[in-house]
Amino acid sequence: MSSEPDLGPISTADDFILLILSSPSGAGKTTLSSRLRAAFPGLRFSVSHTTRKPRANEQDGREYHFVNREQFLAMVAENRFVEWAEVHANLYGTSVAEIERARGACEGVLFDVDYQGARQIRARYPDAVTVFILPPSLKELERRLRLRASEDEASLTTRLSAALGEVEHYGFFDYLVVNDDLDLADRQLQSIVHAERCRRQRRARLAERMLLDTRSSR
Repeated sequence: MSSEPDLGPISTADDFILLILSSPSGAGKTTLSSRLRAAFPGLRFSVSHTTRKPRANEQDGREYHFVNREQFLAMVAENRFVEWAEVHANLYGTSVAEIERARGACEGVLFDVDYQGARQIRARYPDAVTVFILPPSLKELERRLRLRASEDEASLTTRLSAALGEVEHYGFFDYLVVNDDLDLADRQLQSIVHAERCRRQRRARLAERMLLDTRSSR
């Protein structure tokens, strides 16, 4: 069994990661996000605000902060979101406070946002890692959406059209993961987190050595 290289004790800041997961609706992003959080308990989930009504078993503060439209727009006016958008007549947004509270208190933050949200977060936090979850095909994506049996034909057509638009932006993302096999996609995501943490640790160690060398040469 492979394991991560022993890099010695490090500070929380050395391997803190902002991980953005994005995908078309129905590609399995929510399930993979849950699995990733189970594998990395120190990876905090960024709970978005939304005007969407709660679905069955959804709890305020766990899946989303559920607010009305007036409350959401008041937060927009106060510039409290790092990203926000209106999707299928509902507003969604990630508050700056969610990110800043996590710094120094956990190993990273996991975002579950659309392409536009990923771009907005990356603009403010350039070191964020972006991952796009792809369905194996649009035909399979349509099959999965139909299995939900929660939308009419018009809504389904809108979602498939939106999926096409999102897939066109795959080049923006650092990593692409095809969710044809859930277990395989889960392992690939875990590998990405391990790789990014190792990269950050090595970078922090290199910076420390360079600083020490500079001081010793004075």
